[in-house]
Amino acid sequence: MKLPLEEPKDWICTACGCTLDIVKVGFTYMKGNFEVDLPACSSCGLVLISEELANGKMADVERILEDK
Repeated sequence: MKLPLEEPKDWICTACGCTLDIVKVGFTYMKGNFEVDLPACSSCGLVLISEELANGKMADVERILEDK
């Protein structure tokens, strides 16, 4: 799944202070596996999921899967 991303070049992890890089992140929901490119900490692996993504595309996919 490709999503529009902002450049995380200036973003810093609040947990450890390292920079964020775009990485493939795996999600599992209702026996479905998905990979999405998201900003994540290069040190601790904490992933940034924007409010827009959580309430937009992810919520849409959740509704579609639950309706099946």
